[in-house]
Amino acid sequence: MCGITGILSLMNVSLNVNDVKVMTDKIAHRGPDDAGYLLFHTGSIHPIKISFFKNLTDDQFYNNNGSILSIENQAVQNELHSHDWDLFMGHRRLSILDTSQAGHQPMSDLSMNIWLTFNGEIYNFKEIREELKSLGHRFKTNTDTEVIICSYIEWGIDCIKKLNGMFALALYDNFKKVMYLVRDRYGIKPLYYTQTKDKTLIYASEVKSILESSEVDFKVDKKALLNYFTFQNHLDDSTLYENIRLLPPASIMRVDLQKSKPEAPSIHQYWDFNFEEDSSLNNAVDCAKELDHLFKQAVNRQLVSDVEVGSYLSGGLDSGSIVAHASKRIDCLKTFTVGFDLSSAVGLELAFDERTMAEKLSYQFQTEQYEMVLKSGDMERCMYKFSYHLEEPRVGQSYPNYYAAKLASKFVKVVLSGIGGDELLAGYPWRYYPMMNHQNFDEYIKNYYQYWQRLLQPSERREVFAPIWDDVKDVDLLKNFRAVFKGGNTCNSVEGYVNQSLYFEAKTFLQGLLIVEDKLSMAHSLESRVPFLDNDLVDFIQRIPVKLKLANLEQVKSYKSQIPSRFLRKTNDGKRIFRDAMKNHVSKDLRDGIKQGFSSPDQSWFKGESIEFVRRKLLNPNAKIYDFFDQKAIEKLILKHLEGKENKRLLIWSLLNFEEWYALNE
Repeated sequence: MCGITGILSLMNVSLNVNDVKVMTDKIAHRGPDDAGYLLFHTGSIHPIKISFFKNLTDDQFYNNNGSILSIENQAVQNELHSHDWDLFMGHRRLSILDTSQAGHQPMSDLSMNIWLTFNGEIYNFKEIREELKSLGHRFKTNTDTEVIICSYIEWGIDCIKKLNGMFALALYDNFKKVMYLVRDRYGIKPLYYTQTKDKTLIYASEVKSILESSEVDFKVDKKALLNYFTFQNHLDDSTLYENIRLLPPASIMRVDLQKSKPEAPSIHQYWDFNFEEDSSLNNAVDCAKELDHLFKQAVNRQLVSDVEVGSYLSGGLDSGSIVAHASKRIDCLKTFTVGFDLSSAVGLELAFDERTMAEKLSYQFQTEQYEMVLKSGDMERCMYKFSYHLEEPRVGQSYPNYYAAKLASKFVKVVLSGIGGDELLAGYPWRYYPMMNHQNFDEYIKNYYQYWQRLLQPSERREVFAPIWDDVKDVDLLKNFRAVFKGGNTCNSVEGYVNQSLYFEAKTFLQGLLIVEDKLSMAHSLESRVPFLDNDLVDFIQRIPVKLKLANLEQVKSYKSQIPSRFLRKTNDGKRIFRDAMKNHVSKDLRDGIKQGFSSPDQSWFKGESIEFVRRKLLNPNAKIYDFFDQKAIEKLILKHLEGKENKRLLIWSLLNFEEWYALNE
């Protein structure tokens, strides 16, 4: 688990070597254990086709890295400034596997022509290494990084398909003069990039590293802003930073440097979700048994580490099931729970604190339990650091995740998270049931699109975005929404519509959650692993019939028009097959518990204990958000919440987050 960054000149222009260290230092929190800098004169776009390189570290880690020189050495600096360089690869390391200096990156093959910077973990690297050994490869480290290099030498870039894990990587092949940027199947690890006017490709694990480049300026993408304040998410590869994109999950960017004028980088997708039911899985008992086996295997795989592993324990089924298995392999497993002060909460928010169930689970599995209780003022206190690390607003009210990671990082370097279970196993039945009975796919899309407009409704958007309306009025939000789905989709069954919803949420909502999880864990130099996103487990889950995931599917299907409200409230209908699979591992009250989610009681706090904070930040005429939004329109929406007329907590949170983010970057 680390941070990567880099620059690639696509024309006969030398990169600015002064950018190299500052870009890498900017993401030092992702990897406090080591630093690496590779500068390459590839020879690919120069008259004399000779390549040479400098592989460097810095003063802090100089004594740990043998013969590798420090980039801060004056003689080295003189040499760097006396040559042209067209490729830079930077790395900050969080040591998890093979914590010795042998794991230093960028790492190369023996010929020093294949170079890799890698962020993530490959959980099946030992199996792949044994296969490579049988083919004649020899290894000098115990890292998964070296396994990726040898896999590339043996199978080419298609080796990516063999990797079971989370990763974002940059690989340069000096033999073929080809550069690759790659992300894992699900997008667990982020990788951002931009192409400058000078035809330079700049990439990094975090946007803040890209912004350190002398060639990149900060500017808000207004169209992306409209999309975010509609869906509270980005549905494609856009970000709120103009001209900075997020490499899509399961994608490979390829840059060919052999041509006199290199072509623009090409991107192709090597994998996609496919929720297609398998009729051979209709037997619920057999299906639950196989699901149990694959889930246990996934958890065990993700315990591979040369440092201590802990787990979040929210009090819900997903994290509880992970702890049930992990505690069998790790004595006194450290677990971490964040609760909330509910003294001013009302209604549904009274159930938001799950510490009681978490403590019960900790006792059952004999874990070493650590807890933190958040109060309303904790949001205010963390907003600056939270926004700095998250980099741009994303899904949900996620500042509690920041505190959860902060707590866990005090005791372990690696933590297990339950993200992915709900999105893959149909954990949100109230989202699917209203979308099941449609005349055609177009009707389904329009209704589902309306459901996902989480922040601003169509009737509110023009008024709110009045200051920049001319810049965004032509954005086709429905078209953007529909583009997520595979082209030419048709459905002829209720199950088909549910699977379409699962596909959409896996591509968008889950991706947003993973971005949040990565940024807020790495803010504290903590590696977060997600066992539900194991390749074998996901492949199997996608094939499970919907009727085994949703307990009351057949009953709801019988209602051809109005579905009773009891099915549209938060229920325990979802993930039924997973609940059955866990019957021998967790208690019945946990298996039958109603899905809650990790959320703070901000509906109450925003109109109570945090009301002055909201007023000070958002009802201030000098607030930065009013460069983009109409002040009166925003105030009207906020007052609806403060006066108890409507629940606008998600909108208020997003405005607070955007205000802090914009002030940080402007």
